[in-house]
Amino acid sequence: MSKILFINPVVREEDVPRHVPYGIALLASIAMENGHQVQVYDANAWRLGEDVLRQVLNADDWDVIGVGGMTTAYGSIKAIVSAAREECPHALILLGGGVLTSLPREMMGFLPQVDVGVIGEAFLTLPEILTMVDQKGKDWRSIAGTISRGADGAFVFGPQRGLLMDLDSLPYPAWDLFPLEEVYFPNSQVLFSEEGMLATRRIDLNVSYGCSLICRYCYHLGIAGDMRYVTEENGDTAVQFDVPGNYTRTIRYHSPEYVVRLAKHVYDKYNVNFITFLDENLMTMDKFSGRTWMSEICRLWGENGLAPHPDETPGMPEGSWKGIHWSGTSHATLVTQDILKTMRDAGCSHLVYGYESFAPHVMKTIGKGATPQSNIRSFFWTLDAGIRPIPNQIIGFPNEDFLSIRENMAAWEKLGIVVKPFFATPYPGSEWFTTYRKQLEAQYGGDLEAYILALGDATSITGVISHNFNVVELLGLRELMVNKDRKRIDEYEQIWRRNRGLKEGQPSTLFPGSVWAAE
Repeated sequence: MSKILFINPVVREEDVPRHVPYGIALLASIAMENGHQVQVYDANAWRLGEDVLRQVLNADDWDVIGVGGMTTAYGSIKAIVSAAREECPHALILLGGGVLTSLPREMMGFLPQVDVGVIGEAFLTLPEILTMVDQKGKDWRSIAGTISRGADGAFVFGPQRGLLMDLDSLPYPAWDLFPLEEVYFPNSQVLFSEEGMLATRRIDLNVSYGCSLICRYCYHLGIAGDMRYVTEENGDTAVQFDVPGNYTRTIRYHSPEYVVRLAKHVYDKYNVNFITFLDENLMTMDKFSGRTWMSEICRLWGENGLAPHPDETPGMPEGSWKGIHWSGTSHATLVTQDILKTMRDAGCSHLVYGYESFAPHVMKTIGKGATPQSNIRSFFWTLDAGIRPIPNQIIGFPNEDFLSIRENMAAWEKLGIVVKPFFATPYPGSEWFTTYRKQLEAQYGGDLEAYILALGDATSITGVISHNFNVVELLGLRELMVNKDRKRIDEYEQIWRRNRGLKEGQPSTLFPGSVWAAE
């Protein structure tokens, strides 16, 4: 059996580590179920630098070193695989996750230390790779869902890997391999609701994969059925995701019984008092189940004693509770008043809504299917149910203009909120990355890797896709929006128009599909 070291790369260095890497925890559990010896070095949790990383790499004679994560962790991954190759020259270095799946050829080129890349879901691919390692083989092309290097250095793809449809066959994540008590539980607080702020022992769960929407800025990590292999004109294999007019969605979710058993497991074993559901869109699953999935989870939540209630144990701080409060994601057009009330009774404290924009002409280009009216309606429905709605917004969309900025501000007044928007960021794998790739590369001197190294969590600007505004303008306009400074926005629009030779009333954008273009 193989000795495997999984390494979780550093991500979001501006914040404390808050989330156990769910994918690595699942893969570690799968590997152990198959009899392998597994250890994890959570570089994001410990953040102890390269010296400690190299000590870990030299701590044993590793057969396999597995690394993976989001594209925003690329800088850390690059340093990890470089150190791993130097310290463990005979180990097989595996790379997986969204960072590899979104750009498999490019990543294998950027990271020559990587031996095999895992494209898409690794649940079935990893055990086959480990069997190959045990057998001292190297016929990676025979394993579906892989990219490797041929004898001539050319990249070789295995067949496309299908998705695992029976999610209930998965084991529970191997949380014991991560520093829960030392790092993650002390960082349990979620500042979106009173219950979230009082959380002291939080664990995250992911109980579904996929989303029914086609948001053009979004990347589904190759787990939503949107990924396909195509043959290019030169005969090479390429991985393709959403392209205009060609969208595919495979919706998968754990059964309510599995979800509640898993929640009961973490409650009994780790004494958690808060769970965050990491799912892309809980309401998609509820709709696709015929509106039974979420209500059944809530029913079983209560039947298994997980619905939160006051902890009246002597000496407990005021506001303490037994059971589990929880939070997750929602969608304006898919949520209903009835399910919101049911979720609140079961302990839901807040729901994150990706409202993105309140401007109709912008919303039409995003592909989300929402309207300003559905956004506003869902906001008040959620409040009425006793759940905190957490609105996310984005500016810098391709057809963002002064009209959309004002419409967003008007919606904030109607809702009684202020939102600091993220910036529209086309991550590799998204439709808008494919559409604007050349422009994005040009912003980094033609260097795609430089763009990827710069990518963060969209709180700062890394690549501009707006047809109307540059970096400085987007930064300044967002600041004026947050400060409700309409006077200076009006003044700057006049300057902006003069600089472009636009007359009063003349359209400020001609982006295809916008209200101006329609006129």
